[in-house]
Amino acid sequence: MWLDEEPPARDYVRAIGDPGRYREIVFCGYGEPLLRAAELAEIAGEVRRRSTTPIRVNTNGQADLFLGRDVLPELLGLVDVFSISLNAQDNATYQEVSRPAFGDKAYPAVIEFARRAVRQFPRVVLTVVRVPGVDVEACRKIAADIGAEFRVREYIDSGDRYLEDSGRPESGG
Repeated sequence: MWLDEEPPARDYVRAIGDPGRYREIVFCGYGEPLLRAAELAEIAGEVRRRSTTPIRVNTNGQADLFLGRDVLPELLGLVDVFSISLNAQDNATYQEVSRPAFGDKAYPAVIEFARRAVRQFPRVVLTVVRVPGVDVEACRKIAADIGAEFRVREYIDSGDRYLEDSGRPESGG
């Protein structure tokens, strides 16, 4: 999906309408939603003002690298859940699986983002896709050590689609 320009926050707020009619508002998509952290905060703030609908952000955990600042303080009181793509048990595997723009800086940044998020937000879930080379049990331990929940997504070999194991995260703490 390619857009000629990014819609302003007010367009999203208008499209959401009454947020109370939803079970959850999720910021995710083709790309990294936290690259527009200010707009995300504006939209989430309006949702929060109008309802108690939970707000989740699905992220790769690299926003601080992209934006050059700690984005978490901007989202305090607005985001209920962060779902962070851990993707691998170590930096070398992360490089293979994710091919991040920031190279070797990316994986440590993801881990640090998750550590800070756990200290500041009600719920943090680290996720991995079960693919060859990813040590799911080592990833589960990383999540537990950080204090995050953990979820495994299954890779479906009939395209680049993913299927969640059960839809319910496992306790990581």
